[in-house]
Amino acid sequence: MNHLSIQLKGDLKPAKIRLTGSKSETNRVLLLQALYPNLSLINDSNAHDVEMMKRGLLQTSGTVDIHHAGTAMRFLTAYFASLEGASITLTGSDRMKQRPIEVLVDALIELGAEVSYLEHHGFPPLRISGKQLRGGRLNIRADISSQYLSALCLVAPRFSEGLELVFEGALTSIPYLKMTLKLLDAIGVETYLDSKGLRIAPMPEIESQSLSVESDWSAASYYFSILALSPVGTEMALSVLKNDSLQGDRVLADIYTEFGVETTFENEQHVVLRKSYQPQPRAYFFDLKDAPDIAQTIAVTAAGLGVECTMIGLHTLPIKETDRLAAMKTELEKCGLSVGISPNSLKVFARKSVLSSATIATYNDHRMAMAFAPLATLIPLEIQDPMVVEKSYPDFWKDLAVLGFDCSLQAD
Repeated sequence: MNHLSIQLKGDLKPAKIRLTGSKSETNRVLLLQALYPNLSLINDSNAHDVEMMKRGLLQTSGTVDIHHAGTAMRFLTAYFASLEGASITLTGSDRMKQRPIEVLVDALIELGAEVSYLEHHGFPPLRISGKQLRGGRLNIRADISSQYLSALCLVAPRFSEGLELVFEGALTSIPYLKMTLKLLDAIGVETYLDSKGLRIAPMPEIESQSLSVESDWSAASYYFSILALSPVGTEMALSVLKNDSLQGDRVLADIYTEFGVETTFENEQHVVLRKSYQPQPRAYFFDLKDAPDIAQTIAVTAAGLGVECTMIGLHTLPIKETDRLAAMKTELEKCGLSVGISPNSLKVFARKSVLSSATIATYNDHRMAMAFAPLATLIPLEIQDPMVVEKSYPDFWKDLAVLGFDCSLQAD
């Protein structure tokens, strides 16, 4: 396994970092493009997960292995189940075989799909025989990953009766579901959402059109963290980020204001980040139920600043690429922090001593590598298996080097 030595040499260099399209949004548009071939896509992501999605959509028979790509697993399950004539074995990495998918499979079966488990009930790999689904009304738990709901919504316009979902419980990660519905709205599909449920109207065909994918706010989070750990007055530009973004992680611009980072939207092409003041050593609290993917970044930021920070709404993190709550506790404690976790929360206690340089394990999780990287603003770090970042942001280490970080890849 390779590892990467990383440390900021001198001051942060002024630069503009161009972020590629959002992985979450790209995967949604790719599925819609498979349903409606006259839909074109602009500014797609270059993430490995997106490549897995593209490859999967090219097949109608045989085995599709999506490796660690969780979004592709959920979306392709719904796609192949509703693709008449498809005959697919859908599988992934060992970790993917531990990530539950029963809620989505049960919903598809209730709608008439033919899906079965090949190893353990409730988990991939899956055997899928695609057929035209009628759709209709369906009760479904709403307090689960929004990807299950998005998967159903994305294929629902091709159901002969569309789809009506009746929610049982409170919605999780609402912005991601709203992203899905806004993309459907953009191509002319009629949608409706309230606290009780949603409806998707049938849409056999759409007019020829293009959708432009926004740049990735999740990727932007690591630069917000770097700025928060930098001296007052430090600036950086990022493109292309929208103020009125569809992405739930857009909230990080508001959150990082509390850590002294000011965000200025200069136009539709880029934003300027500036460390405007040094935050006070107080206790911070954030409910991230609508943006759990930025929890790791915020935890590392708090660790670097030495402040107490509690985050809740994180019940989906244990079933991600790794158990992210347990992994964060282990790796932050290597750096000299005290960390508490529960099934729904993570708390970083105020640091009582200097940060310790450490070798950070990444657990096959791209966000572990990227979330910890900003600490190299303050201390030298070793990042194990650094190329795990290819899952969502292949150019991450190159972009950090542009800012003045010494990123040296070493073979173990």
